[in-house]
This record gives sequence, structure tokens and C-alpha cells, in this order.
Amino acid sequence: MSNTKTFTEGKILSPLISFALPVLFAMFLQTMYGAVDMLVVGQFSDAAAVSAVSTGSWIMHSVTMGINALSMGTTVLLGMRIGEGRRHEAGRVVGGSIAFFASIALAMTVIMFALAPIFANMLHAPAEAFDETVSYIRICALGGIFIVAYNLIGSIFRGIGNSKLPLYSVIIACVLNIIGDIILVGLFDMSANGAALATVFSQAISVVISFFLIKKMGLPFEISMKDIGFHKNIIKEVTRIGLPVAFQDVLVSISFLAITAIVNSLGVVISAGVGIAEKLCGFIMLVPSAFGQSMSAFVAQNIGARRPERAKKALFYAISVSFIVGVMMFYMSFFHGDILSGIFSGEAEVIHYSAEYLKSYAIDCLLTCFLFCFTGYFNGCGKTKFVMIQGIIGAFAVRIPVSYLMSKITPVSVFKVGLATPCSTIVQIILCGIYFMMMNKKEKQA
Repeated sequence: MSNTKTFTEGKILSPLISFALPVLFAMFLQTMYGAVDMLVVGQFSDAAAVSAVSTGSWIMHSVTMGINALSMGTTVLLGMRIGEGRRHEAGRVVGGSIAFFASIALAMTVIMFALAPIFANMLHAPAEAFDETVSYIRICALGGIFIVAYNLIGSIFRGIGNSKLPLYSVIIACVLNIIGDIILVGLFDMSANGAALATVFSQAISVVISFFLIKKMGLPFEISMKDIGFHKNIIKEVTRIGLPVAFQDVLVSISFLAITAIVNSLGVVISAGVGIAEKLCGFIMLVPSAFGQSMSAFVAQNIGARRPERAKKALFYAISVSFIVGVMMFYMSFFHGDILSGIFSGEAEVIHYSAEYLKSYAIDCLLTCFLFCFTGYFNGCGKTKFVMIQGIIGAFAVRIPVSYLMSKITPVSVFKVGLATPCSTIVQIILCGIYFMMMNKKEKQA
């Protein structure tokens, strides 16, 4: 029972923060994966290699986001069962999820490896970086089972209120990835391929060690081999909750991939600069992202316990803390983007384009504290279809059209192209606010 944290009684802010902090640190280290790849490749290779890592990692990031979002179904379903006091059903939830996600991992590996050249071509990977991009995707695809396993482990432990084990596993993976990058890219000059190999190796070792930690720590419920299987009712519930989130996240990623394709068509230097800015964005958005993930488990338990007012208070606290941090991130990104970009590259042109693009993300820092916390709240309530709809509207009605139109205005400004993201976030926040009020009105009428 020590590995379970109940959020349905007592204080709200301090338990929410204590749960979100390990999630935040784990996400920070996950973001370091791609950032270290970019950093080491940027120091030891040329702009073409940086572009290859940028484009290839965006594709793999999109796949990972889809898996992570789908595993939200496991987090929410498990959290609700715990909130309802039905722990005896938790083993079947986990067992069904293991079988389901194992089949997904196999399919993902085959598809990504076979279609890597098509993906690189769709994203207009610069000619100088095309072959390395394809190779990067294929090497990462071979580690698909470890990507899926890591995300499933994290979803299970977030569902039972334990955010520390995912943190331990990602610490191990991050350290190994840094060592691997330095050896393969720095010493053996393997460029983008070395970065991909280091990532796969680190994830594999991390997952293996995670299983040992789980065995040592134990689970707060029983699970046996008979629980592992394709339980139709469990998989149906996991997909009902997780599939809309996954669909939305994948489509949002596709919208960012479309922006990557637009940027790649502008040349290898701009492609490298924007790629660096995207990696930096992963860091500056960490706090609202962590609260968004934490909100899902917190809200799910309280909805299961029929305590919706606690869930609403948690939403208010999460937005408030995220906004305070967002103001600081805005200042650093908007006014000192060149310093941040200079960490990843020594080429003046690359730094210039990265800093310009980063200014648009600085504006988004002030907005995502609302959007990410709202979506985490709705996911925890099981309203994942709405999360999917608002995400699709933001991506395809705003983000892609605005970025495309801005790319056609000469001279091209990567700052204006990047403005597509905060424009999309504003529209999504408005939709979330309207839906939140509708939910409150319906709740009062019930």
C-alpha cells in the first residue's frame, strides 16, 4: 500500500505539487534525451547532421506522444478503480494493458522501419541530411518495444499515485544516453546514427532496471500471469479513454511535423536553427506539461470518489503555479534566446534563426499554463473526446494554415511562422473555457 497515493482527502496544493515534482523532473530528463543528442551532434558534426536529428527525432517524438497519450487510458482507468475502492480489479487493468501495448509495440517497429524513407521525404528532409534522417528513424524504430514499455510503466505508476519509479528509470536512461552520445558521436564520429544508437541502448537498459525496481517495490494489488491477456472489456475501456487523447496528440504532432516540413524547405541552416528552438521549447514548457499529466491522475481519483470540487480546486492551483513559472520562461526565451540557442550550436546563422523562432514560443509560455492544465483536468474527468476535438481544431484550423501563410510572406520570418503555435493555443483555451462552463452548468442542473 505504500506505493499508492490517495488524493481524495486532506490538502490539495501540497500533494499535487509533491506528485508533480517527480513527473516534472522525469519529463526534464526525457527532454534531455533529444536535447543531448542535439547538443553533442551540434558540437561534433555539421548542420546537416543537426537537421537529421531534428527531423528524425520529431517523427519519433510524434510516435512516442501517441503511445504516451494512449496509455493515459490505463492511468485514468486505474486511478478511477482506486478512487472507487475497487483495487481487486487493478490487476486485470494492468494485465490487459500489457498485452494490448505489446502488440502495438510490434506493429510500430515494423511500420516505422519500413516507411522511414517515406516519412523523411514527406517532411522535406534537406538533401544533405536525407540519408542520415532515414537511418536515425530506423535505428530508433528498432527500440520501439522499449519506448512502449517505458510509457506503459509510467502510466501504471501515475495511476496508483506513484510518480517516483518513472523518475528513477528515466534518470538511468538519461545518464546512459549522455555517456553513449559522448562515446558514439564524440569519440567514434558516428554523427546522427550514434545519437540514435545511444538513445535505443539507454531505453533498453532503463526498462530492464525498471522491472527489477518494480519487483523490489511491489504493487499495491495482486497481479498474476492469468491477468495478462487480451481482456476485451479492459482494452475497450483503455481505448475509449486513451484513443481520443492519442488521436488528438498524433494529429497535433502531425501539425508540428507539417511546420517542420515547411521549415525544412527553407534550407538546412534554418532547419537546424528551428530544430534547436524546438528542443529548447521542450524545456520551457516543462512545468505546465508536468501539471497537465499530474492533473489526470489527481482528478481521476477525485471523480471516482465523487469529489468534483476538489478536482476543480486542483485545476485552479495548477494553473496559478504554472503561470508564475511561465512568466519567467517568457522573459528568458524572448530576451535571451540567443544565449540559450548558443548552448547547442556554434554557428552564428543557426543561433540567429533559433533565437527568432524561440520568441514565438516565449509568447506561448504565458498560454500553455491554461491549456495543458485544462486538458489534464478533462482527461481525468474522462472527457477525452472533447480534448481530441479541441486539439484537432487548434492544429488543423489554425496552426498549419497560419504557419503556411507566414512562410509565403517574403522575406520569410521564422518568428512569424512560429506565431502559429500561440495563435492555436488561444483558440484552444477559448474552447476549453466554454466546455468547462458547460460542464459546471450541467453539474448544477443534475
